[in-house]
Amino acid sequence: MPKIVDHDERRREVLSAARRVIVRDGIDAATTRAIAKEAGYSNGVLAHYFADKDEILLSALRQSHQRIRARLTRKVEGVTGLAALRELLLDNLPLDAERTQETRLEVSFWSRSLASERLAEVQRTEAEELRAAVRDLLGEARSAGELRADDNLDDLTEHLLALVDGLSLHLLLYPGRLTRVDLERIMLQALDRL
Repeated sequence: MPKIVDHDERRREVLSAARRVIVRDGIDAATTRAIAKEAGYSNGVLAHYFADKDEILLSALRQSHQRIRARLTRKVEGVTGLAALRELLLDNLPLDAERTQETRLEVSFWSRSLASERLAEVQRTEAEELRAAVRDLLGEARSAGELRADDNLDDLTEHLLALVDGLSLHLLLYPGRLTRVDLERIMLQALDRL
């Protein structure tokens, strides 16, 4: 009797293996051979589910973003304005093991995206979604009287996103200089100034 294979589950396993390799060893080490070995499959299995390495990498990044969106949706349910913005921004910082892995994965794609228009386009699309969410929440906060009316919301959006990226990168690169507590404190201070 032939073995019944859950193809969706197998794809998820390959993408989880890709994420682990990228986070642990870096994106350059995420070869199809390394991913297949991590997943416990042959290269042939990967070729059955993905056209090439870039498709695996893109799919792993998109899957990570989907998990982040689902978690954020739960966190901000029933919350608006600055309270929702606080949850969104703190969730995008590497404040625990899960978010640290997500941040390492995300940052791993940055340099590769500079050389690959296909990866860069995915990064831009996904980043624009986050930017729109921050901008919308700032608009809600202004409408609720939580922000000064003269603040430029586009500038505030860019400032907050740059703060998330910068703090995240600093924690990963300089762990002796900043702690997770520092990141949360600095972000909350920035939000308090609004």
